[in-house]
Amino acid sequence: MYWFVFILLVLLILFFAYLVAQGKMPPVTVKIINLILLIAAIYLGYQIYESITGPVRFNQTKKKRYAAVVDRLKDIRDSEIAYRTVTGRYTGSFDSLVRFVDTAKFTITQRRDSVIKEYNRYLGITEEKEIVVIDTLGFVPVKDSLFKNTDRYKQMQWVPIPGREHQVKFELKAGKLKKGEVKLPVFMARVHKKEILYDQPKDLVEQELNVISTEEINGPYIQVGSLDDVTTSGNWPKLYDIKNKRK
Repeated sequence: MYWFVFILLVLLILFFAYLVAQGKMPPVTVKIINLILLIAAIYLGYQIYESITGPVRFNQTKKKRYAAVVDRLKDIRDSEIAYRTVTGRYTGSFDSLVRFVDTAKFTITQRRDSVIKEYNRYLGITEEKEIVVIDTLGFVPVKDSLFKNTDRYKQMQWVPIPGREHQVKFELKAGKLKKGEVKLPVFMARVHKKEILYDQPKDLVEQELNVISTEEINGPYIQVGSLDDVTTSGNWPKLYDIKNKRK
């Protein structure tokens, strides 16, 4: 539709220019046509400028917002992994996850080899037996271990979108996936790209939903974990992890 209007305007400009070149119209009409041509030329120039700079601005905005979303998904992943370490499962509730981070503690243990003497009544002798002893050294709050001196975990359910703070929640689910005879815990957190790019040009957003590239986040969602596979990885490229390491 955009290119149709563009071509139509070009044809109209050429038509008006032809009429003016004929020199058979009243001066007033020529002035009006010249004004129309000027306005049309300015409009077309603006559209050409936008067609070049628009995608550049879109990519800059997209990458900045995606980076913030990926950072928050990493917080969710770290919290879910800690939750499973302590409870043996994942949770699909942000209330439970935030409460867990706020109150739970990791147990600090130490493994050491030891030797004990054990009497073998069948052989009538005392034997030495090697064992592994696990000592509890103490406890560390989960929030101090994962988030140190910040409380950003309290906001991890919200998708960080400029102008839409505390309006869009991440989708969070947890369950179990059967692998052979074993059921393994899984979780998934995600958000649709349309939510993140709500104020961007629709045609560029539609292109983004179908992007396929090793340097882009493919598909319509930004996601970590999966309900169909045992993984805690995200679907973003390594580029987003490299950026974080440089901070």
